[in-house]
Formats: sequence, structure tokens, C-alpha cells
Amino acid sequence: MGFEPHGKHLVAGEWVAGDATFQSEPAHGRAFAFSVGTPALVDQACAAAEEAFWSYGYSSREERAAFLNAIADEIDARGEAITEIGSSETGLPEARLQGERGRTVGQLRLFAAHILAGDYLDRRHDVALPDRAPLPRPDLRMMQRPIGPVAVFGASNFPLAFSVAGGDTASALAAGCPVVVKGHSAHPGTGEIVAEAIAAAIAKCGVHPGVFSLIQGGKRDVGTALVTHPLIKAVGFTGSLGGGRALFDLCAQRDEPIPFFGELGSVNPMFMLPEAVAARGAALGQGWAASLTMGAGQFCTNPGIAVVLEGPEGEAFAVAAREALSEVSAQVMLTDGIAAAYRDGRDRVQGAGVQGLLTSMCDQRNATPYLFRTTGPEWLENHALAEEVFGPLGLIVTVKDMDEMARIACSLQGQLTCTLHMDDGDADAARRLLPILERKAGRVLANGFPTGVEVCDSMVHGGPYPASTNFGATSVGTLAIRRFLRPVCYQNIPASVLPNDLV
Repeated sequence: MGFEPHGKHLVAGEWVAGDATFQSEPAHGRAFAFSVGTPALVDQACAAAEEAFWSYGYSSREERAAFLNAIADEIDARGEAITEIGSSETGLPEARLQGERGRTVGQLRLFAAHILAGDYLDRRHDVALPDRAPLPRPDLRMMQRPIGPVAVFGASNFPLAFSVAGGDTASALAAGCPVVVKGHSAHPGTGEIVAEAIAAAIAKCGVHPGVFSLIQGGKRDVGTALVTHPLIKAVGFTGSLGGGRALFDLCAQRDEPIPFFGELGSVNPMFMLPEAVAARGAALGQGWAASLTMGAGQFCTNPGIAVVLEGPEGEAFAVAAREALSEVSAQVMLTDGIAAAYRDGRDRVQGAGVQGLLTSMCDQRNATPYLFRTTGPEWLENHALAEEVFGPLGLIVTVKDMDEMARIACSLQGQLTCTLHMDDGDADAARRLLPILERKAGRVLANGFPTGVEVCDSMVHGGPYPASTNFGATSVGTLAIRRFLRPVCYQNIPASVLPNDLV
């Protein structure tokens, strides 16, 4: 391997080792030792981030854009080494990691262009009306300002795009907020090399080194110390419902509660409308199987549920999905723990009222597809069926009529996505479901599959709880920057004193 990690934390420009270490658990290749994070390191990183905010938070948009582009350049310069160690640690194919690196640098550059355009500032000005009766109006100006240091938790399933320099970090840095990252122990070497790229960009651009720190590993005490640190003003998180909810509660219980922008899970249901299923049910079944097994089903937008009317057309859809899934071989999952959780989820789904259409044996770190079927009444009675299974497991919910399909839609918890598969003849049914689904999800699709999230201005990657903890936020797309800004009104402030962006 060309790149060999040194296993240290990056704290305010210094690579720092600790007394305790943990071993990485690669899918293949060598394991390496990494220092274990501590609350003391968290405190140092947060103090440095606060110090950096006094310069970085008041830097120009041009300076921050140059910094974001420099990070992208430095990541690209390390592209081969990132792919090599990322594939070793996660088992993800090289092509997937190369594509994810492109997405990562793309969103850094997107935010650079976004802040240069300036629209995100939402600048408003109500001029003074000194002669207004009965009372004069003062001069009022408003714009968005950065909130301060931000904590980011790296995600297990996206070692680049949702991790050290991923969307949370990119949007926070674009806003003017220093970032402290708790790296994910599933891919610490990948996190380290990306942190090296950020450190190089800091040196190149002359940015305060406290603007970014990476704390590796550590147990629950490190995460607790980070979200409860009084200098942290917001948290970005992608992970499990249990872990995310615990951190969310800690943020709410602080002396100064702070926003916790957590993405916690979603089953991303698809509603298969009758005309579409009659016309192309087999093709839809095959398309679902491909989306369901993409990346071993380890995407947050994995469409785990398909709701279809009973009858021969629905049966053809199920048969096509089963046949396509049966041809998918075992895939390596990101960690042993994720593979074990997948098997636990399989066992939770199996039970009374659930029929196995495709079962197999998966062990250790491998995952094979599973396909189950249940009825609408069983779904409504068994809330466990609506819980996410992280992996390539699909559940078909067969309903008697459109009324029952609507009841299924109404029963949903918050989702990242909901999908309508429809033809022209399904328009009335779709119009009935759409008002329900838009209350349930942050993104509603027609005739597509939700895996593959476009990084652009219009994207919403969030939704009502538990898909995310803040239904008004997105972790993908340029709107993500709004999570780390707050509006400030300037009343009668002389132009010579106003921030440059308001003059």
C-alpha cells in the first residue's frame, strides 16, 4: 500500500498521538493502529475552533471560496491513495470510491460558487422613514451570519461524501464555521488522508489552523463531550436512530440547547400504481432489485418497501423482483457490526404474517438479498415492519385497493423519500397520494428509484422525524448551508461599521 496511516489526530494544525490505540478492521489488506480520541482532545479542538472563528467567521466570501477549492484540489491530488485505502477499509469497489471522491470535491466546489454568488445571505433592507407617522422607522438591514464552531460525525456508509470533508463539513466551512469532526472508526485511514488534504489547504491559504480538527475513534464519551461542549453551536450527524437520538437528546438538554441536524433512518417506500404495474411490472421489479442491492443496500435512500395492489400484475412484479435478486451474489458490507445488524433486521422482519419470497445464508461481513411479502393489515399491525433494515432487504406490502394503499401511506413515519410509479392512467390515484406523501418525505419521486442523490440547488435530503431531526433542513445541496447560519438585523448601523457584505 502506497499510503500508510500514522494513526494520529489532527488538532489545530498539529498531528497528535494518544496513549491508547485501536486497530482498523479492513475488508481486505493490512490493519493499522489509530489513536483513540478523548474528551481532553475534544476540548482542545473546540477551543481552537472558537479562536479560529474570530478570523474565519469574518473572512470574505472570496477567501472562503478559495479555501474550499483548495481542499478539493488537495483531495484530488491524493486520489489514488484515497481509493486504495478506502477500498481496503470498506470493501467498496474502486469505481464507487472514485465516483464518491468526484461527488465530494464537486460539492466543495459547488459551495465555493454558491457563496460567491451571495444569494444565500438573504440580504434585506428596509430604508429609514424618518417622517412616518405616528412613529418614524429606523434603517433596518438583515443578512445571514455564521453561528460558530460546528461538530460533524462521519458516516459509515459514505467514507468521503458524508464524512471528514463531506457535505456537512463543506457547508459549515462555506458558511464561515470552523469544524470539529469525529471520524468514523469504520474507515479511519481514509479519514486521515482526507484530513491531510484539508491541512494542506489550510497551510496554502493561510487559514487559522483551528478551523478544522479530526478526532479519531473514541467511545461514547468522545461523542458526548463533543455535542455537549459549550463552544459547539450545532451538530451534523448521519447514522443510526438509537445513536443519533441519544446525541439529539444531549443537545436539547444542554444549558444552551443547540440544533442537532441528524439523519437517522428511512425505508423509502415506493407506491406501485396499477396502470404502471400492468404495463411494465416486470421491468419495475427488475429496476427495484438493482436499486435495492446497489452498494449492498447500504444507502440511506435504499427503497426497502414496495406497496402494490394484489392481483396477477402485482404477482408478476414480485416474481420479476425475486428472479433479479436471486442472481445477485454476496456483497461485502462496510463493517462486521453493520453485517450483524443486517442479520438482526432480517430476523426481525421474519415472523407471523410475513412470507419469505427469497431467503439465503449470509454470514460474517457478507450480505445476500432477502425478499419478503406481507399484507396491508399485517403492516398496519406490526410496526417493526416499518423500521429500516440497513442492507439489501426488500418487503412487498400487498394491498386490496387504493383505500388501503392510502392507509399505508398515512401510517408512515418520516422518510427521506417516497416514490410513485405511475402511468398517465394513474394520475387520479397519484393526486390522491401526493398530498399524503409530501407530508411524509423530503423528496417525492415519480418513475425512478431514490438511490442516487443529486447534489444541486433544488435537492432536499431530509424529512420529518425519524428520517431527520429537523424537517426544515437538508444535508445535500446548497440549501444545506442554512443549517449553520442565523439571521442578524442591523438597525441604524453606520455604513462604515456594517459588514462588507451589507454595504
